[in-house]
Amino acid sequence: MTQIDMPKQVRPGEELDIVKLESYLRDVLPGLDGAIEVRQFPSGYSNLTYLICFGQKEFILRRPPLGKKAKTAHDMKREYTILKALRPYFRYVPQPITYCEDPEVMDSAFYVMERIPGIILRKDFPKELAIDEKGARQLSENLMSVFCQLHGLDVRDCGLEGLGKPQDYVKRQVSGWSDRYRDARTEDVPDLEEVMAWLQANMVADDFRATVIHNDFKFDNVILNPSNPLEIIGVVDWEMATLGHPLMDLGASLAYWINRDDPVEFSAMRTLPTQEPGMPTRKEMVRIYEQFSGSRIEGFEFYYCFGLFRLAVIVQQIYYRYFHGQTRDERFKMFRFVVALLEKVCLRVISEGFF
Repeated sequence: MTQIDMPKQVRPGEELDIVKLESYLRDVLPGLDGAIEVRQFPSGYSNLTYLICFGQKEFILRRPPLGKKAKTAHDMKREYTILKALRPYFRYVPQPITYCEDPEVMDSAFYVMERIPGIILRKDFPKELAIDEKGARQLSENLMSVFCQLHGLDVRDCGLEGLGKPQDYVKRQVSGWSDRYRDARTEDVPDLEEVMAWLQANMVADDFRATVIHNDFKFDNVILNPSNPLEIIGVVDWEMATLGHPLMDLGASLAYWINRDDPVEFSAMRTLPTQEPGMPTRKEMVRIYEQFSGSRIEGFEFYYCFGLFRLAVIVQQIYYRYFHGQTRDERFKMFRFVVALLEKVCLRVISEGFF
């Protein structure tokens, strides 16, 4: 099967200093043959991701975006450390190769990891995949199975006890993301104060078992086997991983899940193939998670509403950079409308519950 997720020419303003990068990589990776070639993956909205080639050898390089960033976001060393710790216990993690924070090499810290060749799904199934309704259901179940495997890891085995602060996790998440939204708000988006007040008033108890959570677990962050597209062979984009509440992680994941019978306007923010025939609904995905995790889930409206709100904050942080001219990526131009739509969905959850 043809490789689906392919890099393109580097976007203007996001070029790397190839001479300095090549010199560094040849020092830390002896035996590289051929000239260096650099291309960029165009689909991400946060950290910048590049394909680095030396002959037949391929690597992935990740670095922070340009412009204003949240204080705790885009920590390359942290992301690299997580990959190193998880790799022996969670086979879906790409092999980390090297981390660098030398300003003589690049104007920001970056790291390099192996490339896992495979398929990454975007808005719709590629025609050549030919996934039927039964396959779509199986793929969704496989997604939840891998998710629960991650949440089932023993953080002590992985040596990640210091990754986050589970105590008062829910409270800190609500207040922290509220602060981030207020800090990144521009005058052309809603204030979301009603949503933030509801989350503050309806916080769930912090009596949970802290697990490693991905915080962005969805189809376009997993890699499928080209020979068997229903099999997940990799999980990428670990920049927001931490120790926390697994149901907060599930809520964040399902914030991206658009049902086939959702209002038409919801489809405007769909980025994943969750409306394909055979795909479970959000409620069915919660039941599937229950089956694999062996736990009963109640009161999911809080987790789902928080996931939607958190997504609105992430979108607004990206739009802030576009609004202030810190990025020229035209994809971000319409993000203010996405923030307004996410507010509308949050308010429906508040009035009607999880749907």
